[in-house]
Amino acid sequence: MQRDPTLVSALADARDLPDGPARLLALERLAERADASGDLRSALDARFALIEAYLLHGERWRLVEPVRRCRAAADYRPELLTEDEAALLLRLQRYAVEALLGTPRVGLDQTRSLLDDLAHRIGADGPEAATVAELRCRIADHLGDEPTARHWYQRWAGTVGGPSGGCPGCAPARRAELLAGWGEWRAALTELREPTDDALGCTDQPERALVAGLLPALRVGEADRAAVAHVRAYRRHRRERGAFPHLAAHLRFCALGGHLERGLSILAEQLPRLDRPTDDLAAMEFAAAGALVCAVAVEAGLGLRTVPRPAYGGRPATHLDVATLGALLLAMVNELAGSFDARNGTGHHSGRMAAWLAERPLAAPVPLPADDEPADGGIGDVGSGGAARDSETATDERELVTLTVDLITAALDRRGDRYVVEEGDRVVGRWDGVVIQFRRAGERGEVLHARAMATRRLPATRRAEAYAFCNAWNHDRLLPKAYAHDLGGELVLAGDVATDLTHGVAPAQLTVLVDAAITTGVAYAEAVTALP
Repeated sequence: MQRDPTLVSALADARDLPDGPARLLALERLAERADASGDLRSALDARFALIEAYLLHGERWRLVEPVRRCRAAADYRPELLTEDEAALLLRLQRYAVEALLGTPRVGLDQTRSLLDDLAHRIGADGPEAATVAELRCRIADHLGDEPTARHWYQRWAGTVGGPSGGCPGCAPARRAELLAGWGEWRAALTELREPTDDALGCTDQPERALVAGLLPALRVGEADRAAVAHVRAYRRHRRERGAFPHLAAHLRFCALGGHLERGLSILAEQLPRLDRPTDDLAAMEFAAAGALVCAVAVEAGLGLRTVPRPAYGGRPATHLDVATLGALLLAMVNELAGSFDARNGTGHHSGRMAAWLAERPLAAPVPLPADDEPADGGIGDVGSGGAARDSETATDERELVTLTVDLITAALDRRGDRYVVEEGDRVVGRWDGVVIQFRRAGERGEVLHARAMATRRLPATRRAEAYAFCNAWNHDRLLPKAYAHDLGGELVLAGDVATDLTHGVAPAQLTVLVDAAITTGVAYAEAVTALP
């Protein structure tokens, strides 16, 4: 197949640009140039790179058009796609359909067309049939059509999706959220009761299941169980950008469980994230849950408390009293719910948010576990891994001490992460598609070394692409230092972060270093996953 060398070179240059609007614009223009010149392969490459950039920026709503164009090109020239790219395109088509759920900026007709096309390609009995049933169920629920959603739920429940079906370990949580939305509290808890093998291997678990069961447990009178689940899940969700959609459940638990001081504390801590939400649905639900906390707090006599609101864009930093903040959040809820309903042609989201805001505490508050104590059990009764934290409890958080394995595991325990300590005192855990190994390096074990290995591997034939990806990553970012490790038949894309702690480390400082290693490692793995 004939390629335009100028386009190939320009695409390589565009991929080398730093993340940001300039890179997105360059890729968009390259795709259009390739279309005009008839170089379909370059057009596909540019759009796959563009989709990767949208995913990295959290702009899933922009996937619809490039996915549609990739699909059209592949239908016209099927030989353009490799087997791996064909499977990738199916996953991207699912992502594009799911974009409807997160924002009103995607059209219903566009989404239905993509979903019908996906259903046609899969067939009624294909390995991805459960994927289509799930998507039809969730879209019907999003539109407020509960009978249709229940019909497709029955087709989805108890099935295992194919490669494009999303995380199988999180499927029970997705089903539990639907059941809870329909008022079937005990059924939601039953769905979460027994962790599957897929859940045990999922990097979002058990916290994803814990938060899905928070409100159902509270509503059936199991407030103690909900309290443990909330504290344990929030240890992790308070820091992870991808966990923003779960914060609404934490805030609602605080409001309905009577934990108003904690609810206001969480709202103050997480309010800056509302300026850069993962999607419009998550922003609407966070604002509604925050407005509920404020309303209940005002009724409890806490309306004059102040919450800091940081500067953003042209908005100056300020302190708002709880009543004023609640009014601002309510205005945001009404605007976003109205946008969803205008696109959908229903009043479902306005009604759903009004129902949230009308709720009041369900029971007297129960004691919460301490934030710094390991909380076993919870929804599904999934225990947490972790070693004892004697070194941490015996040491002031700001006092410099020698780096030890116990200090490393204590930092992970504070985050609520799951891990194992392997032979050689290597501490290993999984987060969002990446395996991260912490160990002590150096002659005296004075160096904290973190190695992140993306779970996605590339065939050895793509060595040049892997090297180019690593070079671009190292050019644009400080951490982790990226490289490709050749295992013979396949390539492992990994990254290293090393910090010299010769003069000691405070536990609080170590927590920051561990957070940074995990955050950058997850971002690196997401970039690897998004490669064509």
